[in-house]
Amino acid sequence: MRKLFSALTDAFRAHQGKIDEMHYRMLAARYATLFEDSETIFLLLQASGYPIERDDEGNYILKTYFTPIEEQRFCIVDIETNGAKPSRAQIIEVGAVMVQGGKIVDRLESFVACAYLPEYISKVTGIEPEDLKDAPSRREVLTRLRAFLGDAVFVAHNVAFDFGFLDASFERFGLGSLGNRTLCTIDLAKRTFKSERYGLAHLRETLGLERYAPTHH
Repeated sequence: MRKLFSALTDAFRAHQGKIDEMHYRMLAARYATLFEDSETIFLLLQASGYPIERDDEGNYILKTYFTPIEEQRFCIVDIETNGAKPSRAQIIEVGAVMVQGGKIVDRLESFVACAYLPEYISKVTGIEPEDLKDAPSRREVLTRLRAFLGDAVFVAHNVAFDFGFLDASFERFGLGSLGNRTLCTIDLAKRTFKSERYGLAHLRETLGLERYAPTHH
């Protein structure tokens, strides 16, 4: 599905956020790795969080292209893991807030059950083994997060890590790929102002956000 996400996004960008049915069917047939028909693939795209819709004329549109920024939903996500690679590690905590119109409209946070927590991870995150002992399972937390995300824009600091780790985790538990559009706050910060560093700790100090945005526990 990843190739189809990219191909569709390129097509939408080239055609002002809208493509006709023939164009969509061609891309679905060329890039989908599944053998479902184009209508089923359309439903799978929506289920993955890819913001695709049909208009009254039967054209396919990219919702984020036409949604005013004050109406767009942004899901700001931060995860903690017990290692860097999803093939060898797992999430141990998820925090997500849904923002719309500059206001937090919903939130989700949970520890995740885990039998192995390296000491250095505890030192960095402040998470202790006791926090995870009776926490919900990975499948339960990931299922809740998948529903919470919907087709909101996925926002994170170094979005490639959080998005990539969760995408691999969703695939592992049969929850499909993540198709949400993404926004990296590191890239956003670099485009907005000059700074010596763009890590969270440095940015929160530079912007005077210490009391509002702790880096970890």
